[in-house]
Amino acid sequence: MVEKIKKTEAEWKEILTPEQFQVTRKHGTERAFTGEYNNNKADGIYRCVCCGNELFTADTKFDSGTGWPSFWQPVREDSVIYKTDVSFFMKRTEVLCGACDAHLGHVFDDGPKPTGKRYCMNSVALDFEPQK
Repeated sequence: MVEKIKKTEAEWKEILTPEQFQVTRKHGTERAFTGEYNNNKADGIYRCVCCGNELFTADTKFDSGTGWPSFWQPVREDSVIYKTDVSFFMKRTEVLCGACDAHLGHVFDDGPKPTGKRYCMNSVALDFEPQK
């Protein structure tokens, strides 16, 4: 089970860059094809930039062509949580960190097998730990 992490807005601002804060705490989005991990092909694990929670492994990452790092499955069922997002005149499923509720991106039903899911994440919301 993931342990919940709570901080004030001021505490998050102290540890995050302005872009990380805007995306993860204010539900922003980085521009497509600009993120550090969009083309990353190294083996390792992707963690939440806010709290370090394990989110995705490199072996579930795929090139979706969307301009954001995409994965077909999280590390564990409780690594992420889901929330209905009705912003921008559309209904989507928002993906949040299961530990600290950081906004990570959205999940769609147009991904590859075996899950058919596309977890479309913001690079700035992720920290990558290369496999040793």
